[in-house]
Amino acid sequence: MSSSQEANYLLRMRNKCLALPFGKYIFSKLFASKAPYFKTIKPVIEQMRPGYCELTFKKRKPVLNHIGTVHAIALCNGLEMAMGAMAESSIPKHLRWIPKGMNINYTAKANSDITVVAELPNDAWQEGDVAVPVYAKREDGTKVIEGEIILYVSAKPARK
Repeated sequence: MSSSQEANYLLRMRNKCLALPFGKYIFSKLFASKAPYFKTIKPVIEQMRPGYCELTFKKRKPVLNHIGTVHAIALCNGLEMAMGAMAESSIPKHLRWIPKGMNINYTAKANSDITVVAELPNDAWQEGDVAVPVYAKREDGTKVIEGEIILYVSAKPARK
């Protein structure tokens, strides 16, 4: 384990959960509870490391639209959760982030279980706007949505 992984609270929590039976499911539920709308897609964080998060969720009735494909908002929930986990496990300790915007394109019908990825090089963290590339794909590997989530990154205020 690298020193950045040892120092990051979220990666430490994930590693503790992974040591338990069903650990990735426990960790995924804990993380999803930070923003209750994440729970609506029942995500499972499959991989997480500094600069990268991959999660999956099942195509099931509560996330479908009127034509029987995974709804755009369910896809966006997945994108935002993957980005949030990646950001929290990656951002340098002296910085903080907040989502500022999202630019996405729907590229194909989401007619299967979904895999979502957020990835950002570790040297991309700087104050100001940071664009995080995100995408989701079907089981056959076809991207169904892609784009970027814009974060506003600033220095943490000095502690008193």
